[in-house]
Amino acid sequence: MTAIGSPIRVAIVDDQALVRAGFRMVLEAEAGIEVVGEAVDGRTAIALAGAREIDVMLMDVRMPGVDGIAATEAIVASARPTRVIVLTTFDLDEYAFAALRAGASGFLLKDVRPAELLAAIRTVHTGDAALAPRVIRRMIDLFAADLPARDGDRAGTTTDELDTLTPREREVLVAVAQGRSNSEIAETFFLSESTVKTHVGRLLQKLAARDRVQLVIFAYEHDLLPGTSSPGG
Repeated sequence: MTAIGSPIRVAIVDDQALVRAGFRMVLEAEAGIEVVGEAVDGRTAIALAGAREIDVMLMDVRMPGVDGIAATEAIVASARPTRVIVLTTFDLDEYAFAALRAGASGFLLKDVRPAELLAAIRTVHTGDAALAPRVIRRMIDLFAADLPARDGDRAGTTTDELDTLTPREREVLVAVAQGRSNSEIAETFFLSESTVKTHVGRLLQKLAARDRVQLVIFAYEHDLLPGTSSPGG
């Protein structure tokens, strides 16, 4: 983590020079963010993460040689504190979702607005997740059915798990599933961010979820969002 007052150090990974230049232009115009390197594929991204102090890496998925999935997995598994935001052109890109499973902290589309990109970088830098709301449903449609079954009868464990949640925890779970950050949830429910983090931590523990992505899947799979139904349901 960068020292208080220091700029967030960002690296850009994409095999297209024009894309890298576009992101660099947006980032360098923003106070508090410093572009510290670029890479053209996963192999050079891994090397860059090992050689430089990088807080957040913007990672393309489809690149020649070592792709963004393998690079994300290697970088996250290393001792370096670099967090990865996956960027892709395709909102149905299975490879991008696989990168989330590999440990990426965020998933955005390349047509993201500059303000949203900058907000996502800051969100991920604080340890939160940044998931584009419009692709969350796509992720659930593609992968919820492939989640490993939990031990015991699913219907029974579902009831037990939901019964352990307080009304506030259910509200926070729904907000997480809608792609809101901790700061947005805090503003919605008039809570402090530390209180929201406590609620999220309890949700992860009670639902035996690894991360926020699994909380999203749980919420959609169990019809907890208004106007939605479970994938395949």
